[in-house]
Amino acid sequence: MWRLIKALLLLLLIGGLALIAYAYIGPLFFPDDFAAPTQEVIQPVTLETN
Repeated sequence: MWRLIKALLLLLLIGGLALIAYAYIGPLFFPDDFAAPTQEVIQPVTLETN
C-alpha cells in the first residue's frame, strides 16, 4: 500500500512540475495558445441620471 501512495505522490509531483514548465516555456514554443484575443469590442452604454 505504501508503494502505491509513493507512486501517486511521485506522479502528482511530476505532473505539477510539467504544468509549471508549460506555463513558463509554453509561450516560447506555442505563442498562439498564450496570445490574448485582439478584437475591438464596441458596445453602447446607457447611463441613467437621477
